[in-house]
Amino acid sequence: MSRDEAGSEPQIEAVGERSIAARQIRDAYTGDVVLPPEALQTAERVTAAPGTSNLPPAPLCLGREEELAWLRGALVGRREGAITQAGAVHGLGGIGKSTLALDYAHRHRGDYTLIWWINAASPDAIETSLAALTQTLVPGWAVATGREVRVAWARQWLAWHPGWLLVYDNVDDPDDLAPYTGALHQGHHLATSRRTTGWPDTAPTLTLGNLDPEDAVTLLCRLVFKDTMPTARQQADARALATDLGYLPLAIKQAGAYLAQNRGISFDAYRRRLDTKLAKTAHGLDVERTLARIWNVTLDALEQADPQAVQVLYIAAWLAPDDIPHTLLNPPGTDPDDIAEAIGILAAYSMITATETTLSIHRLVQAVLRTSQTGDDTQRPRDARGRDRAEQAVLHSLAPPPGHDSTTDSQWDTLTPHLVTLAATAPPGHHNSPLTGVYNTAAFRLHRQGHTVRAIPLFEATLAQVERVLGDTHPSTLASRHNLAGAYYTAGDLKRAIPLLEATLAQFEQVLGITHTDTLSSRNSLAGAYREAGDLKRAIPLLEATLAQREQVLGDIDPSTLASRNNLASTYREAGDLKRAIPLFEATLAQREQVLGDTHPETLTSRNNLASAYESTGDLKRAIPLYEATLTQFERMLGDTHPETLTSRNNLAGAYREAGDLKRAIPLYEATLTQFERVLGDTHPRTLTSRSNLASTYGAAGDLKRAIPLLETTLAQYEQVLGDTHPDTLNSRNSLASAYYTAGDLKRAIPLLEAALAQREQVLGDTHPSTLTSRNNLADVYRAAGDLKQAIPLLETTLAQCKQVLGDTHPDTLNSRNNLAGAYYTAGDLKRAIPLLEAALAQREQVLGDTHPDTLLSRNNLAHVYYTAGDLKRAIPLLETTLAQYEQALGDTHPRTVSSRNYLAYARLATQAVQQTNTATSATNHDQQPPSGTEQQPL
Repeated sequence: MSRDEAGSEPQIEAVGERSIAARQIRDAYTGDVVLPPEALQTAERVTAAPGTSNLPPAPLCLGREEELAWLRGALVGRREGAITQAGAVHGLGGIGKSTLALDYAHRHRGDYTLIWWINAASPDAIETSLAALTQTLVPGWAVATGREVRVAWARQWLAWHPGWLLVYDNVDDPDDLAPYTGALHQGHHLATSRRTTGWPDTAPTLTLGNLDPEDAVTLLCRLVFKDTMPTARQQADARALATDLGYLPLAIKQAGAYLAQNRGISFDAYRRRLDTKLAKTAHGLDVERTLARIWNVTLDALEQADPQAVQVLYIAAWLAPDDIPHTLLNPPGTDPDDIAEAIGILAAYSMITATETTLSIHRLVQAVLRTSQTGDDTQRPRDARGRDRAEQAVLHSLAPPPGHDSTTDSQWDTLTPHLVTLAATAPPGHHNSPLTGVYNTAAFRLHRQGHTVRAIPLFEATLAQVERVLGDTHPSTLASRHNLAGAYYTAGDLKRAIPLLEATLAQFEQVLGITHTDTLSSRNSLAGAYREAGDLKRAIPLLEATLAQREQVLGDIDPSTLASRNNLASTYREAGDLKRAIPLFEATLAQREQVLGDTHPETLTSRNNLASAYESTGDLKRAIPLYEATLTQFERMLGDTHPETLTSRNNLAGAYREAGDLKRAIPLYEATLTQFERVLGDTHPRTLTSRSNLASTYGAAGDLKRAIPLLETTLAQYEQVLGDTHPDTLNSRNSLASAYYTAGDLKRAIPLLEAALAQREQVLGDTHPSTLTSRNNLADVYRAAGDLKQAIPLLETTLAQCKQVLGDTHPDTLNSRNNLAGAYYTAGDLKRAIPLLEAALAQREQVLGDTHPDTLLSRNNLAHVYYTAGDLKRAIPLLETTLAQYEQALGDTHPRTVSSRNYLAYARLATQAVQQTNTATSATNHDQQPPSGTEQQPL
């Protein structure tokens, strides 16, 4: 489990006159807002008025009866093993996914207490929709609160009240839904998406195809002729047009809207107009070519009928596709009534979907309008003025409203999705200086809200524009490049983060000098990225240099110096160098107490880190009281359910577990998990860590019936939330394999460990410390399975790599040496086992101390091997020493103490049997045997 401070993360720094930043930004987690008790009670008491929803108008949906029946069955039918009732509809753009979901919602309005339509194109968009739910249910209270609080309140309301339906439209990444589908179990979740993969096994999915030919013809005729019956000739012509359009619902809908607006044009004439557009759309996907031809015909008509409508459409093409405010399409000097009329015409032609205040435009419409495809394989802007006007409209809308000195949070929340889209779609070489500061400010708002990954296009656009205006090595350019690298780091994209951080550091050193504060921040960030990648040989020297320079430039007690000192101490501990880590942790804590105060959050974090370091040395007598004191202070300063308090409580439970005090560890883990689930949600990463810790402790208590199902559930959630190869997912897979191993189920343990090793080799590299741990674990399970031909070579390779990467006395190296000795012992090769165990014990005594649990384990194992070799003169004194130390360090009833006492008893009985056999009196047969084998390091 991870219980230390995050270490040295790349800092993100602001540039531009309207930028926002902080000297040091710690972890930001979506949903970490802790509501006050009165707000939680309000969420429980508030009920939704009958029929509450934000649904768009009911669509015309024909020929989807089987699909609608499937949806109802998927959501209402109870399926074994389902975490919550959820379903997803996926398929190509324009296939009618949103129409189907909307028709389902309208048909079943009476079956739900509340229906909420959510724009799910990004995590930020989902939160915006949930904030709007709060504003609908408690408008008076919500108007005075920030968006994060409104989102947290909405989640609490959904957790308390049953019978609702959430429709997530246009999901870009299924993982974005995990915080909601995993934590909210009182209602139904329905998603639409182009994504065909990545959905959890518990959510059934429906692949939506084109309309049935006859249904397509019926829909086309209904759109064109309304309630009038078409003639046989008109039906035949409609059938030919529907065939040309490939029965694609969006194409049918937009062709029908055009013909309904232009009743003098026949189906046949419309088909001829489509043919004239074919040459202009020779490239692209079939669907895109079909739709581009339709829109070209419609645009030709609109340009004649209402040029203003075409301009509005081009502006909307460059903005986010959903929730575009009408005011954003109303440039200064334009009559609002003209814009309203233009929006009405576009809606009539089915080019947009409009409400009284906003409009939405299909993503395929935007893709075609942004570029014109030509026969010479080039793509040019369809209307450059549309892009310019979109940018001007956003900038104008960000002006402070009357009576305000600055732009309001509400303005930023509304306009940020459009800024992200503008940044992500900027044509090569395009430049707009006023947007630079706006992009940067929006990026930092997303960063503070926990959506740094979502902000990457904004950071990229900011850097491109700063490079263009200020040059490649201007300090603001370097700061912008550093910010982008920090965003890549936060996203877990170390392959892009590290090279960018290396290049930026070199430029900072050249332009500002090696001791400038920005250079030091850059160096610290690069060291943190090296550490995250497991490259401690490059991280430690860089952190040491940074600390020395910060002490020289900023002074010994500057907050940045203290952070640097803490990062170095954490990295020493990660490298197994506790002799350097602990004094540094102690010094940092003393200085933070002096500079920041005894109860400052960073002081409490430093105290927690020191307790964790004591625990790493096996010094639980100092670790546990420090954990307990820190938890008390967290509770007093931050409250009982603050995420940092919960993490501190989790740490204390872990120390109780290490001390063998499972009676205190398990209830504390259980209480902490319940609080994490309530405060952060069922699938938040911290919740998953808490669940994994509890499951592992059940396993340590021998309660595998509770441990294994919980570990299986946690692994499935890690895979869903963080992805199949995230380091935490791989750790979870390893923990489950360990539980299978403990249960004696090697048939499930071995394949899981093999998969985890292969993934760690691929993701982290062949010699990353976690890869070495995985290789060691797999080899030990091979040994347990009796497959010494695979186990011993793998353990020998792992030991060699541990010595090379981590050093000869690193704790992981010592563990590997102990396990290899155990494999030699199992193979009956005592000549190689005994010297290896003696060396491991001597090194553990030197590195970890005489009474560290791992030292005691090593001493115990060596005594076992002496016993097996018949050397009772060396075995018994060693067992006596080990037992005395177990009793002192772990207590009289710790499982290892009990095991050691039993083994010593067997050894003494064996001595008596030998003595009796050698006397002149009758021999006594001794058929009791001690436990066989050495105890291996825990997986």
